[in-house]
Amino acid sequence: MIMALQDKYKELLDAAKASGVINLQQREQDNVLYVDGEAPSGAVKDKLWNIYGTIDPDFRAGDLILNISVATAVPGAKAKVTTESTSLNIRKGPGTDQPVVGQAAHNEIVTLVSKMNDQWWLIRTNSGIEGYAFAQYLSPQ
Repeated sequence: MIMALQDKYKELLDAAKASGVINLQQREQDNVLYVDGEAPSGAVKDKLWNIYGTIDPDFRAGDLILNISVATAVPGAKAKVTTESTSLNIRKGPGTDQPVVGQAAHNEIVTLVSKMNDQWWLIRTNSGIEGYAFAQYLSPQ
């Protein structure tokens, strides 16, 4: 099965290597391919998620765990969390089906790493939580 998953996600793995992802590791366990590493920029991380989305639209297969973080704190714009009153969920990937990795408090100022698209932005909190948040609740500062 390991070859099948590596073949299925060959485009993503090749792109990760070609884009300069460091500490790139992959392992297969229980029919799931785990890919870890550090991307040199938010744009590279976004590119990998875009490739993942074309291979597995809506991330339905559940056979890939993409654990790619951005290697350095990219100096980026600040954004304010503008939820009504609740915290903003920060997710592993760009979609409400992706697991929540943390939260940003109402009115918290976060760092914008990159804009995946008009809906999902890659952000980092002051405490170091990095992930995708719904752009509707972020206001550039």
